[in-house]
Amino acid sequence: MKLNRKEILKALETISVAGEGKNMVESGVVQNVMTFGDEVVVDLVLQNPALHIKKRAEVDVMKVIHEKVYQKAKVKVNVKVEAPEKKKPEIKGKPIPGIQNIIAVASGKGGVGKSTVTANLAVTLSKMGFKVGILDADIYGPSTPIMFDVEAERPLSVNVDGKSKMKPVENYGVKILSIGFFTKPNQAVVWRGPMAAKALNQMIFDAAWGELDFLLVDLPPGTGDIHLSIMQSLPITGSVIVSTPQNVALADAKKGVAMFQQESINVPVLGIVENMAYFTPEELPDNKYYIFGKEGAKNLSEDLKVPFLGEIPLVQSLRESGDIGRPAALQTATPLEAAFENITRNMVQETVNRNKSLPPTEAIKITTMAGCSAVNKK
Repeated sequence: MKLNRKEILKALETISVAGEGKNMVESGVVQNVMTFGDEVVVDLVLQNPALHIKKRAEVDVMKVIHEKVYQKAKVKVNVKVEAPEKKKPEIKGKPIPGIQNIIAVASGKGGVGKSTVTANLAVTLSKMGFKVGILDADIYGPSTPIMFDVEAERPLSVNVDGKSKMKPVENYGVKILSIGFFTKPNQAVVWRGPMAAKALNQMIFDAAWGELDFLLVDLPPGTGDIHLSIMQSLPITGSVIVSTPQNVALADAKKGVAMFQQESINVPVLGIVENMAYFTPEELPDNKYYIFGKEGAKNLSEDLKVPFLGEIPLVQSLRESGDIGRPAALQTATPLEAAFENITRNMVQETVNRNKSLPPTEAIKITTMAGCSAVNKK
């Protein structure tokens, strides 16, 4: 008996692959049908690589041809699996003209030095020749104005294309906006989430940031409403997680990484920074005391398969420099300057890597990595 190709296709229209609504022909699973007398070859392409799905499709094709076309047909089914390409992460939020990369600096736990790290990253980036800004998004505990010695400053109003905009306060080559500029030192910010989100949106979109290579967003501790508002408002290029080596902080840091990696958020984690890694007394410069545990954040980064950006020692001058409003990275030829330069280089390199493989913001090219002395934009 000579089999009819049209009859076979009509029979295949009565079955579907498990998990798909359309029949095999309509969904494109049936790629080709060839007949040779009483022999038929059916080529199928599936998206699900599961063995039971492939076996089920093969059996269903044989069964329907035997039942509806010819009981003694010799049926051969070739099954090929072509998994669909993974979607690239969606870039959420509204871009800010002139800002190339927006980096969220976060920590699951308070008190691990996230704002200190943000301030020193910003200063180091500026020393390397980048144009840098900080958005202090810690609505309830803003500390950036203190760390940059600009507590008494207030953003001015400037006219940009006929619109009134806030001009960020600037010091040490870093542009800064913080809710701390709009409250008194002894005034508590008692706002619900929507009000805090509105204030943040004003600082983001009603500000004259100008041209920036990096805008660092200093997020509050935890994984709450402010974080979601920021990630809905801005196309975050990537995130940096700050933690100390102790288990309590690491548990919260892990939650911070998980927040950014959630499917609905999907912000690349550029890496983890370990703060307070060890203590070296001034009188014993060759000694290291691991007060909070050894290499906890480094081990966490390996477990989570995210980059480790570097470690920062527990040094008295780091605390003192923050208190007097002159970030420690401004000092030259010190272990702290070297630590922040190493971390900043690694962060910039991870940003470049991320921009090569994922959609923009806009990628930057660093032509002299050792000194980060040249920046070219694509």
